[in-house]
Amino acid sequence: MPPLTAARRRAALLALAMGGFAVGLTEFVPMGLLPDIARGLLPGTYAHSSARANSDAGWVVSVYALGVVAGAPTIAALSARVARKRLVLGLLVLFVVGTLASAVAPNFALLLLARFVAGLPHGAYFGAAGMLAANLLGPGSQAKGFAVVLSGLTTANVFGVPLITGLGQSAGWRSAYLAIAAVFLLTLLAVRAVVPEASAHPGGSPRSELAALRAPRVWLAAAVAAIGFSGFFAVDSYIAPITTQVTGLSSAAVPWVLVAVGLGMTVGNAAGGWCADRQLRRSLLAGFLGIIAALVVFALIAHTTAGLFAGAFLVGATGLFVGPAMQARLIAAAPRAQLMGAAVNQSAMNTANSLGAAIGGLAIAGGLGYLAPSWLGAGLATIGCALTAAGFAADNRAARKRPPTEDGTATSPAPTACAEAR
Repeated sequence: MPPLTAARRRAALLALAMGGFAVGLTEFVPMGLLPDIARGLLPGTYAHSSARANSDAGWVVSVYALGVVAGAPTIAALSARVARKRLVLGLLVLFVVGTLASAVAPNFALLLLARFVAGLPHGAYFGAAGMLAANLLGPGSQAKGFAVVLSGLTTANVFGVPLITGLGQSAGWRSAYLAIAAVFLLTLLAVRAVVPEASAHPGGSPRSELAALRAPRVWLAAAVAAIGFSGFFAVDSYIAPITTQVTGLSSAAVPWVLVAVGLGMTVGNAAGGWCADRQLRRSLLAGFLGIIAALVVFALIAHTTAGLFAGAFLVGATGLFVGPAMQARLIAAAPRAQLMGAAVNQSAMNTANSLGAAIGGLAIAGGLGYLAPSWLGAGLATIGCALTAAGFAADNRAARKRPPTEDGTATSPAPTACAEAR
């Protein structure tokens, strides 16, 4: 990456974060519009049972997440030799196409197909854009680089998601997707104008990227993200019916509850990026304990208006605190295939998205109530915390078995994994 002025660097980081903002819109806006989508595309089911229709509409969230899971490692492998800026631009084009298709889908089945297509570039975007941001920030900034891009997503949840959700409620859910497509298009133009060219990883190839999937550490870290984050998505996916059916507020309050979630996500992401580059292990363990506590508290206090807003903030803050740390851990687990490591993290996160939305929907459809996903999520986060501790114990055992160097000291880990050892 060529030398840049401070102003150009800030503009490039802002453009990359703008992409995260657009991704935040396309991922989280549907969660506040599930009742509107259910009424519009599943009228028969909605007339019979609004809870069942809202549960079925949750597949809009799950299918998008499945697109992320499928697309992230596939695109990472196929684009190993593609210059990073060119890759980011191509991914933004795919976002525009998938989001426009979502806006014009004539029935529920085609909407699901469009959401799957829109999800394909998600993971690769955060991986490639996060590495571009890390390069712009300088050495030792893997977690902060991802946090910069993710800050766009958290900002979207504070400002963009409530605004677009309100637009969708007043002008129809299709108008929301049209607005999101416009944001993606603006991002495409901004990235093309201000982000500098950056080559692919030296020696990168589809084979080297796919080789990362043979590492047990990669799969264990992915399992931690997929299981441990499910609780956050189980609650966030059904925040609209929780607001109206549990707390008893009108649908006009849903955007404001989303603001509370977004504020929490913004605080959690900023704190998580700072902590992860300093104490990665402590950040992960403390973060999962925080998720467990937040989900339990949410289930206990969401019946009241004050409790709903406070609980939503806590769930958002603890959920996103762990995000930068998980990204840094997976990149460290695949030092010779960093794009794949970053992409696998996004696949795992969206497996959590799909799993959380699906489990939450099953619990609701089974008559357990809209707060049941919070209790289930706390259990899943507990499993994630246990797997994290097991992974660290395995790392310690591997370090003790590492052969000594000629001066009698243990062999040093790869440079890209240094942050993980702290």
